[in-house]
Amino acid sequence: MKDGRLMRRGLGWVELVILLGALSVLVRGDRPNVILIMTDDQGYGDLGCHGNPILKTPHLDRLFAESVRLTNFHVSSFCTPTRAALMTGHHPGRTGAYRTSSGRTMMHPDERTIAHFFAESGYATGMVGKWHLGDNAPHRPQDRGFDDVVWHRCGGVGQASDYWGNDYFDDTYERNGKYESFEGYCTDVWFAEADRFVTQHRDRPFFLYVAPNAPHGPYRVPPEWSAPYQGRAKWRFGPEFYGMVANIDHHVGRLRERLLSLGLERNTIFIFMTDNGTANGATFSSLTSEAVEGFNAGMRGKKSSIYEGGHRVPFFIRWPAGGIGGGRDLGVLAAHLDVLPTLAELCGVDLPPGERGDGFSFAAQLSDLSAPAHRNHLVIQYQGGPYFDQAPIPWSFSCVLRGQWRLMDGKALYHVGRDPSQREDVSADYPEIVTALRALYPAFWEVVSPRMTPVSIDLGSAAENPTLLASQDWYLPLKNPPWNFGQIRRLPRVTGPWMVNVRRAGRYRFTLRQFPAVAQKPLEAVRARIRISGIERERQVRSGSQGVVFELDLPAGKAELWTWLYDQAGEAGGAYFTEVEAL
Repeated sequence: MKDGRLMRRGLGWVELVILLGALSVLVRGDRPNVILIMTDDQGYGDLGCHGNPILKTPHLDRLFAESVRLTNFHVSSFCTPTRAALMTGHHPGRTGAYRTSSGRTMMHPDERTIAHFFAESGYATGMVGKWHLGDNAPHRPQDRGFDDVVWHRCGGVGQASDYWGNDYFDDTYERNGKYESFEGYCTDVWFAEADRFVTQHRDRPFFLYVAPNAPHGPYRVPPEWSAPYQGRAKWRFGPEFYGMVANIDHHVGRLRERLLSLGLERNTIFIFMTDNGTANGATFSSLTSEAVEGFNAGMRGKKSSIYEGGHRVPFFIRWPAGGIGGGRDLGVLAAHLDVLPTLAELCGVDLPPGERGDGFSFAAQLSDLSAPAHRNHLVIQYQGGPYFDQAPIPWSFSCVLRGQWRLMDGKALYHVGRDPSQREDVSADYPEIVTALRALYPAFWEVVSPRMTPVSIDLGSAAENPTLLASQDWYLPLKNPPWNFGQIRRLPRVTGPWMVNVRRAGRYRFTLRQFPAVAQKPLEAVRARIRISGIERERQVRSGSQGVVFELDLPAGKAELWTWLYDQAGEAGGAYFTEVEAL
C-alpha cells in the first residue's frame, strides 16, 4: 500500500512509522539480534572500568555500567582454544583445535558451530576479523555456518597464511572466498564491516561475531591512538598496546550508536569479552608471575598461563528488551563453553539433545541473580604446555576451578577470594578439597583425550579448488613450524607434513613455493621433492623460477603431504606455501 493511500485512510506519519515497526516485528518474530565482540590478547585489567590507572576506555566503561558483568568468567589461556570452545560449546581438546599452529588449529568436521545453529533458526550470520580455526576448506568461517564473512587468515595479520605483505594498514582480506583490498587500519575495517552488516540485515534477526585481531602483536596502531600513553605505559610497546585498546573502545561506542540510530539497540544482545589474559598490558618476569610493571587487576599470570590472569577475562552482556543490564555483577562460575547454550536459550534457538556440548546456560542467572547455577566446576588445560615441549598428558598445565578454589596441576591449591594473587598454596591445609577437585578431572580427560587427533585439510573440494597450504599447518610433534612472514623470510631448514583428505581420486597439480605467488620471489633451491599417498617424485629447480610443479594421480582418502626444497649444500626446508589443484 502506497503512502498516499495510507494518508487518505487517516494515517499520519507517526501512525505510519508505528505500523511499519509492527510489520517489522512480525517479520522478525521479535527475536533478538546478537552482537558478540571478542578482542584478542586484551586481559581483565586492560579496561578503565576494572581499575586500570592509565588506560582510558569510556565507551566500554559505559557498557560495563549498563550490563550484567560476569566476574568469574573464564576462557582458555590463548587464542585458538578459546575460539573453538566459544563456537562449539565443547572443550577445545574435544574439537581438535587446541593449539595455535602446527595443524592443531582446525576443528573436526563433525563439530557444529553457533553459526550453524543460528542460521538454521533463520538468523543472518556474519563474522568479521580473526577466525584462527582453519584457513582451508572445510574449516573456513564460511564452511562453518557463517554466510557473510570478512576475515584475515591464520592467527594474526602478518602470519604465514595471511595475504602476503599485510601489515595492519591498507591490507588485503578475504570476503566470502575472494580477496579484496581495503583502505585504512585493520580495526577500523572490521568495525566498518560490522556497521555494514547490521545496516544490511536490520530487518531480520542476525548473529554477528566481531573478532578484532587487536591488540594482538605486532603492536601497530595509528600514532594518534598511542600518543596519550607515551611516557605513561613505559614498558616496550605499552603505548601501542593501550592505543590499540583505545581504538577498539572508540569503535564499540560507534557501533552502539549505529544500533540506536537503526532502532535495534533495545532488542540486541550485546556482548563484550576477550579471548585470554593480557599479552602486553603489563610486564611479567615469567608467564606465572604477578605484574612487575603495569596493571593486571591483582592477578597472577598472563596470556598462556593457567593462573588466574591467564584465563579470567571480562564478560559484559546487555539486552534491554530482555531485562538484562542495569550494571549488576554476577559471580557464578561461567566459561566460554557456556556462551552458545546461553545465547540459544535467550534467542529460542534449538540445540538438538546430542549437540548441547559441554557448556551450561546461565540465562536464568542473567535475569535473576539468585537463580541456582548449573555449572559446578570447570577444567582448563594448556594441552602440551606453553612452550609446546610435550605431548598432551593428564594433569599437566591444568587448572580445576570450583567456586573460588583453584587446583593447579592436581597439586597446588589456591583460594582466589582470599588470595587473588595466588601466592599461598594451601593444599596441606585443605587435603579434602584437593581430593574433591582431583576427582573432577578424570571425566574431563576421558572426553577430550580421544579427540586430540590430527584434523585434515580437504584437497579437491568443491568448496575450494585450488587450495593454498601454508607451513603453519605442518603437523609437527612438540614444536611450532614457521608461522609468520619474518620466520619464512629466513628460509628455515625444517619441513613437516600437512594432514590432507583427497576428496576425489584423480590428477592433481602441486606447485611448491617458498613464498606465495603474489610475493613474486624466486626459489632459493636447486632440487625439489614431494611425497603423498605412497607416491614420491623429485626434480631439479629451474633457475629464477618461483615454483616447482608436480602433477600426480592420487587415490581418494586421507594422506600426509610432505615437501622438500634443497639448497646447493643439500640442506632442505619445506615448501612453506604449496598450491594444490584438482585437474
